[in-house]
Amino acid sequence: MAARLSAQEEQIEALSREILRLRDGLTGGFDFSTLASGPSLDALRAENEKLQYRLLHLRRSLRAEQELEEHSHNQNQRTSKPDQNQNQRTNTQKSQSKPEEPKEKNRPKNAAPSRSSASDVQEKNKKEKVKAELNPWPAFVSGRLQVYERLKKESDALLAERAAGGHSISVQLPDGQTLKATAWVSSPYQLACAISQALADSCVIARVNGELWDLDRPLETDCSLELLRFAHEDAQAVYWHSSAHILGEYNKFKCRILNEKVSTPTTTVYRCGPLIDLCRGPHVRHTGKIKALKIYKNSSTYWEGRSDMETLQRIYGISFPDSKMLKEWERFQEEAKNRDHRKIGKDQELFFFHDLSPGSCFFLPRGAYIYNTLTEFIREEYSRRGFQEVASPNIYNGKLWETSGHWQHYSENMFSFPVEQDVFALKPMNCPGHCLMFGHRPRSWRELPLRLADFGVLHRNELSGTLTGLTRVRRFQQDDAHIFCTMDQIESEMKGCLDFLRCVYDVFGFSFQLHLSTRPEKFLGDIAVWNQAEKQLENSLNEFGEPWKLNPGDGAFYGPKIDIKIKDAIGRYHQCATIQLDFQLPVRFNLTYDRPVIIHRAILGSVERMIAILTENYAGKWPLWLSPRQVMLVPVNPSLEEYAKQVCERFVEAGFMADADLDSGCLLNKKIRSAQLAQYNFILGKQRAVNVRTRDNKVHGEQSVEEVMQRLMLLRLSRCRCAEEDF
Repeated sequence: MAARLSAQEEQIEALSREILRLRDGLTGGFDFSTLASGPSLDALRAENEKLQYRLLHLRRSLRAEQELEEHSHNQNQRTSKPDQNQNQRTNTQKSQSKPEEPKEKNRPKNAAPSRSSASDVQEKNKKEKVKAELNPWPAFVSGRLQVYERLKKESDALLAERAAGGHSISVQLPDGQTLKATAWVSSPYQLACAISQALADSCVIARVNGELWDLDRPLETDCSLELLRFAHEDAQAVYWHSSAHILGEYNKFKCRILNEKVSTPTTTVYRCGPLIDLCRGPHVRHTGKIKALKIYKNSSTYWEGRSDMETLQRIYGISFPDSKMLKEWERFQEEAKNRDHRKIGKDQELFFFHDLSPGSCFFLPRGAYIYNTLTEFIREEYSRRGFQEVASPNIYNGKLWETSGHWQHYSENMFSFPVEQDVFALKPMNCPGHCLMFGHRPRSWRELPLRLADFGVLHRNELSGTLTGLTRVRRFQQDDAHIFCTMDQIESEMKGCLDFLRCVYDVFGFSFQLHLSTRPEKFLGDIAVWNQAEKQLENSLNEFGEPWKLNPGDGAFYGPKIDIKIKDAIGRYHQCATIQLDFQLPVRFNLTYDRPVIIHRAILGSVERMIAILTENYAGKWPLWLSPRQVMLVPVNPSLEEYAKQVCERFVEAGFMADADLDSGCLLNKKIRSAQLAQYNFILGKQRAVNVRTRDNKVHGEQSVEEVMQRLMLLRLSRCRCAEEDF
């Protein structure tokens, strides 16, 4: 890293000298005190600052690690010296911890003989061998435990001092009931016991004045109190966080975390057995609360996600308060495994990935049909809702990303490369390009709201270890749109966006959750503008009529947003659509008429990710309008194969994904069964009239080809979810 830093500093100096020399030649003189600038130089300087910061802390961490290793080595040397008194103390401690078995010669005559046998000796040797193989705790652990106990005594003494002067406080419960408690004495667990022991036993964590709170931590003042069971989302997060601590072990990275992440003079730690770990908490009361635990996967990763750092193993596990929940989870995982879009995509020949283009999907003809059908669906809605589709470049000069702010905050996730004397990058999002479109000429108030939509190809430099099927890719497309409007138009535009997403999700059969995320602590812009915008978002949600939740302080620094999570057929939630206000991009790009607001809006989100979700939601049984296998023609005997080909061609010309099974070596029933397993929506057979059968083996009887085609065209146009039933 130090060598890399020095090389980049030399490169910056060389580039600066070259730029100054060229400018001096052009202008006839130049002030050498002026710092050279440009995308490549600024990028190098920014990376140098990061490298200098990382180098400083790595040196501190390595120094701390070396001191620990030296301390451990010295401790081991001292303990390895033959010391009779030390051995005597060790033997005494062992005898205290485990009573010595009586020897045979001291056994009374009437006593039963000793049961020592060959199997006992083998078991004892096996245990001793396993014990010898296990790595003992480092020598510094005992010293650390002593420090912990000393500090805990000081903390307990301070708490006792405060408790001595504790006064009466009021605790408000969610049902409106008020309990009396004592400051610095009463804890949420004690109050739960006063209500019901069953309630206290089932609680995982408390929430005090909106803040998650350890159950045994004393209350400090008048407050509101919620007692959260495992079913609560926040309780599950705490429960699984505590479960992860059970797997904790001392390692050298703790020193790095302490040096790099903790900026305050003091920090909080939690103890689990001999492990003392840095953590903000809170946690479950004790490890006995974790009744069922399973480790189910591991994968390779890098420290801090950087490929130039140490390689680590990430352990995946799950835990529950009882074994029944674990069994239910295992059944759920088995169902999810059967629905995995990667498996179905391979079985149905929809798409594949290749090592020569990692993170970029190859869509085969049937997969491309699904892809194009989804985008055409959205395009139809665009034309009905006043959106104008545009096409924008894939590559931009780095100056654009400097103006938008992405270069400073997102450059590590962008594919950038030099072009002549400049640095260019593939676009990871469309919004800066749309700002150029809006600002390329003067705008009138009559043009607002201006709704620009774009299916442009996006690229993001995701780490290779994080790439996962269609859900995490490097190359993708979004149903991306940006609405340029005035402050007064926000509410009406938000209503239109919400109606748009309900229309699309109803077609797919998704239910959804809405979350309004408001101003964070660190925000940009006028607080009055934020308040006005948040009020309009709230009004539009209330008028929309669907339940929604408030996430205070969870908005982006440049504007509030509405997050939408859809629920699939097996109860999983997925983040897809986003409706985001942006007050900052119009300022950065100096956009006028007046100062518009930008609404970032996506319904499908990534088309690739939506295909993955739909594949798993339908378990490969696609609805007719979206199905890559809509009609299968099955001739009842070889003499009708030519007729089957002709009918198949008519369906293809009408825009259907149709095939004909002309394998004369297969029996009729086998052909029908094969078509059903391949998830063809309709199987047709016979001559002049066709016998209509569905993939679920529902028989609709004989009808003319014209009647069947007309009916299927109407069902496809309506985008109904159960065409087989509605036929």
